[in-house]
Amino acid sequence: MEREQYQQVAIVAGALAVIVALMSGRLPRWLRIVLVLSLGILGAGAGLFEYRYFTQPTTLTIATGSLDGDVPRIMSAIAARMASTNAPVRLKVVDKATAQEAAKEFAAGKVDLTIARADTVDLSLARTVLTVTHGVVLIVVPPASPIEDMDGLKGKTVGVIAGDTNRQVIAAVTKEYALESVKVNFKDLTLTEVPQAFQTRQIQALLVVMPLSEKYITMLREIFPRNAKAPLGLVPIESAGAIEAVSPPYKSYELPKGTLRGSPPVPDDDLTTLRVPFYLVANKNLSDDVVAGLTKSMMEARRDLAGEYPLLAQITSPSTDKDAYVPIHPGAAAVFDGDEKTVFDKYGDQFFYGSMLLGTMMSILAAIWKFMTRDIGKPDERPSMRLYALVGKINEVKSEAELATIEQQIDEILKDELEKCSAGKVEPGEMGAISLASQRLQYLMAQRRLTLNGTSSTLLRA
Repeated sequence: MEREQYQQVAIVAGALAVIVALMSGRLPRWLRIVLVLSLGILGAGAGLFEYRYFTQPTTLTIATGSLDGDVPRIMSAIAARMASTNAPVRLKVVDKATAQEAAKEFAAGKVDLTIARADTVDLSLARTVLTVTHGVVLIVVPPASPIEDMDGLKGKTVGVIAGDTNRQVIAAVTKEYALESVKVNFKDLTLTEVPQAFQTRQIQALLVVMPLSEKYITMLREIFPRNAKAPLGLVPIESAGAIEAVSPPYKSYELPKGTLRGSPPVPDDDLTTLRVPFYLVANKNLSDDVVAGLTKSMMEARRDLAGEYPLLAQITSPSTDKDAYVPIHPGAAAVFDGDEKTVFDKYGDQFFYGSMLLGTMMSILAAIWKFMTRDIGKPDERPSMRLYALVGKINEVKSEAELATIEQQIDEILKDELEKCSAGKVEPGEMGAISLASQRLQYLMAQRRLTLNGTSSTLLRA
């Protein structure tokens, strides 16, 4: 065998020797105490490691992205807030520049979470945790434009911001109004290209999908000249209900009067359009407990940060309906429905088996304590052997006085052992041996006394 094999055999042999010594009880008391204390320290260390492992916060990665960088900034603020409040779940924010790239990262399984629109998320993998906001579909026309409805778009070119993200919106609207047949074109543009495109008449309308917050409304206003005598216009999507029926991600929505501008109001009356939710979605394979902790932590952070980031005020619970387009994660559903499991619901079986294990452990600890404290001693120092050693002396005594001395020794040994027995320091087997030895000695002493008495009577007669 090679050297490593010899070392392994030596280690195994040493371990077996220790086990045999422990089982046979031949180790001295101090070594038994050291071994038990060492095992106790190892057990305590292992328990502390497990406690730290299971109580440390869970870190989830979230992919984010937006054209203005606002979403990654808000999520970083939420992550910092969750860390400062010692939340059980922490966030690691991965900035992917655009929402489309963030959705791809999530679909590839590289992150645990993302914020995505309902019409772009991977339905096979995603489960909703929160509704972050809603994107409202707005078809905007410049001031004094003659376009007032969808028919007015015939033969026109509509600019689209974030065209890759809005492909499904365009497809749904195009199909409903048969825009291809009336030669309506859609042109992808960046936000900075839009003013020039309007001035050079490259586009006659603009399609955007955005949350209704002061920041985004202001950005939309700044696209058009501020000195225009007429306000910008909005084209209603009157068939929003029909689109909703065939395209579940989209919902018909009534845009309130004066949303974009108060005086003169834009729109000048409630306007029918579409909106689509933005969800915080989680991988469906995340545990319910982790997602429940995430949900509660996010809602608490929303409450604390809403003053600094007004968009957070729009965070709400997603639909808990079983037929929702993007199903809710069971962990989040439990939080919003108030059906979170209690400690006993989660760990009922552990408590039951733990109580049984505790009883077993108490028995083991009692055995360990006895193992540590019992004094084995040398075989010839055991009370039963000391009693047995008196057999030879009894056979050799010459007088009653010597027998009385031996009897006194027997009484002292028995007295000591009875005291130890009452204190639980004597093994049952040892007491049985002492009982047998005592009976044997009693018989021998009676026989020796008869012999001595017979000898004395013979001497007297002589």
